[in-house]
Amino acid sequence: MYDTIIIGGGPGGYLAAERLGQLKKKVLLIEEQHLGGTCLNVGCIPTKTLLNSAKQYVHAGEAKKFGVTVQGLSFDWTGIQKWKNEVVEKLRSGVAVQMKRFGVDVAAGRGELIAAPSGNTPGKVRVTLSAGGTEEQSGSTILVSTGSVPALPPIPGAQDNPQVVDSTGLLSIETVPQRLAVIGGGVIGVEFAGLFSSLGAAVTVIEMMDEIIPFMDKEQAPLLRRAMRKVNFKLGSKVEKIEGATVHFTNKNGAGEKVEADLVLMAVGRRPVLNTWGAAAVGVDIGPKGVNVDDRMRTNIPGIWAAGDVTGKSLLAHSAYRMAEVAVADILESLGERGGAPNRMRYNALPWAVYGITEAAGVGITEQEAAAKSMAILKASLPMRMSGRFVAENTFAGQGSVKVIADAATKQILGIHAVGAYASEFIWGGAALIEQELRIEEVKQLIFPHPTVCELIRDALWELCIEQGAKDA
Repeated sequence: MYDTIIIGGGPGGYLAAERLGQLKKKVLLIEEQHLGGTCLNVGCIPTKTLLNSAKQYVHAGEAKKFGVTVQGLSFDWTGIQKWKNEVVEKLRSGVAVQMKRFGVDVAAGRGELIAAPSGNTPGKVRVTLSAGGTEEQSGSTILVSTGSVPALPPIPGAQDNPQVVDSTGLLSIETVPQRLAVIGGGVIGVEFAGLFSSLGAAVTVIEMMDEIIPFMDKEQAPLLRRAMRKVNFKLGSKVEKIEGATVHFTNKNGAGEKVEADLVLMAVGRRPVLNTWGAAAVGVDIGPKGVNVDDRMRTNIPGIWAAGDVTGKSLLAHSAYRMAEVAVADILESLGERGGAPNRMRYNALPWAVYGITEAAGVGITEQEAAAKSMAILKASLPMRMSGRFVAENTFAGQGSVKVIADAATKQILGIHAVGAYASEFIWGGAALIEQELRIEEVKQLIFPHPTVCELIRDALWELCIEQGAKDA
């Protein structure tokens, strides 16, 4: 019998297995496809690997601006794909090594709940093995981390169309399309649009909302869009049908338009995997977005926890990591051991990032969210060109900004948002400031390295004080 059975080997599942294995718990990790889940195999890692190759190509093309001459510049898509596959395989093997290192048993197959833990009676999971056959395993506790899959809306012509692909399909194409239509201006759509437009494809993004990346600060989303100068954005537009690789849509003025492409990417989001692991059989409560959990990642069934995309709360790999750690702490307590410091899942300081030739990232509330809650705030924004390092390393020095938001009464920092180089790398600092509930004066006393782009956070806080002082005068 296992202390914990984990269904799903993505970020939430494998990290939970690793943490429990470190503490000498007997753990079974069940994964139907590849360890690492969507993120490592067909999501975060391969897309960022391809984007990095595109960045190398773009930067080489800009090299003359920096006094460097590059002759015969070209890219090799086959070579780019080969490097991507090598990266994925190396990291996938690394996860397997970690499982072996910490004594985690790994079963290749699909896990399905057939009985929930009850008192001293363990829960039971049926494993349909990939190699054939089934087996039943028992566990004192169970963690569900089955992830998500691309959503496919019922658009006429999208189903069973070889010229329509989701993000997984686009990662494995053999050649770069000359024309790419992207349906959806969220993170996935924007990242792929930036990737393929930088490699010479004519890219059109069709987005139903009035702006890309709907959760971004409304002052910053246009900066990211304008930085993607080679992409044609059709905002406020509704796709009506797809014929081959031609997308028919109604534009924001109500007129019909069409985009003719060689390939269509369906990038309208993802949905949790809810119907394959026996939720109904044991009575796990499913809400409109995913598995309902409390702030300790407990489901309504004692002895069963859920973490990651399957909860529908935040479909990000780093969210899954943190959810897994919170679940592990509570699982340990249920097994009669201390789980360390009190762990509860909090979402107010959860950072996000958009990776591309130009990056964007944010944490905390936006100005628009504050307004919707009638919150009195202070805000300040500084352009990226105020950073010496940014100007020295970027040819288009006018793009991007850093914006800070604070509570007008308490001066507590509530949000930090950035568009521009390195945004994804320094946004963790904004998360720390918000998580620790620091105030403007406290952060102003911190020393940031110079020259860096991240010091714009501190500079923006000083600017905020200047603006507030002018209002008070």
